[in-house]
Amino acid sequence: MKEMLTKAECSAMRGIAILAIMLHNFCHFNGKIVQENEYQFIDFNNDRLWQVLSNPTELLPVHLLSYFGHYGVPVFLFLSGFGLVRKYETSPSLPKGFILYHYLKLFRMLIVGFSIFLMVDAVTPGRFAFHWENVLAQLLMYINVLPQPDKIIWPGIYWFFGLMLQLYIVYRLLIFRRSSWMVVGLIIVCWLLQVFCEPDGEVINRLRYNCIGGMLPFGLGILLARSSLREGRLSHGVGQLVPWGGTISPMGWDIFWAVTFLLASLLVFVMSLNFQAWLWIPVFIIIGTVALVKLMPECVLKLFVWFGSISAAMFVAHPIVRKLFITVAWKQDIYDGLMLYVVVTIALSWAVKQIIDHIPSPKL
Repeated sequence: MKEMLTKAECSAMRGIAILAIMLHNFCHFNGKIVQENEYQFIDFNNDRLWQVLSNPTELLPVHLLSYFGHYGVPVFLFLSGFGLVRKYETSPSLPKGFILYHYLKLFRMLIVGFSIFLMVDAVTPGRFAFHWENVLAQLLMYINVLPQPDKIIWPGIYWFFGLMLQLYIVYRLLIFRRSSWMVVGLIIVCWLLQVFCEPDGEVINRLRYNCIGGMLPFGLGILLARSSLREGRLSHGVGQLVPWGGTISPMGWDIFWAVTFLLASLLVFVMSLNFQAWLWIPVFIIIGTVALVKLMPECVLKLFVWFGSISAAMFVAHPIVRKLFITVAWKQDIYDGLMLYVVVTIALSWAVKQIIDHIPSPKL
């Protein structure tokens, strides 16, 4: 009998999420490839998706990774909420210095990747015009709240650090040791703040760069973890009891998770075509990812667990490699560039992890 989500399954989910993000951030950096609806809902991107699905070419996998790959982010947010509950909510109080501790954990990753990126950016074509106030804002992780975050955050992927710091603050001030109804209320409030925005406007763009856009998957992780702790629910296993009584065999669970994965995937696609439904896609991304890891054979699970173990390093390393190899995709062939990018990213991520591991960890 197993937990709702085991440690290995959580790590495998991280592996899936980081691979999706890494591949997305290379594929969408090409103007002829379908662009994603991540911070704004743009009908033109949906029209382009329909076009490439109706007339598929050898670039179809690249189009799909570009359009859907960014949904690895809500998986990370879900796991963050899930992990906070499992780590801290069996204790009566949070340790002193909770926010500083988590800032330093994020900074430990950020400073390594950002430093290497700055050096690579300085000696490669297309150098970004960094300004001291934006560099400071990035290092202090408040750059997300500044005007036009998509114009000043570079590499753009590093917006995630500011988002996570905001969610740690929200957890500390509004969620820890408070009713789960508070979490539900925050999810609803954050949804309402987006639902009346112009789908392709600047307001929703700003909101989704910050904790308002990430509250849904983060809150779901908290609610699921609390449910697991409170009621001792178990996800699957030989002879597991089910709510209506009786048991489900291992093969029965495989069928259940396979159907769940297929339905979640279908819903993600359909919901991508409507603004109101699009706001709730992270729910089904998370359900589909959970189903996928439940279906994995042990050998495949171990591979994704390994990717999960280097996910933090890969997150900060892949923008560096992209800057070096994206020109291969532009000038030669996108799959040639993608292959080089993947190989070097994995190797550099391992090296970056060694550097990060040698930086003293913050202590609570």
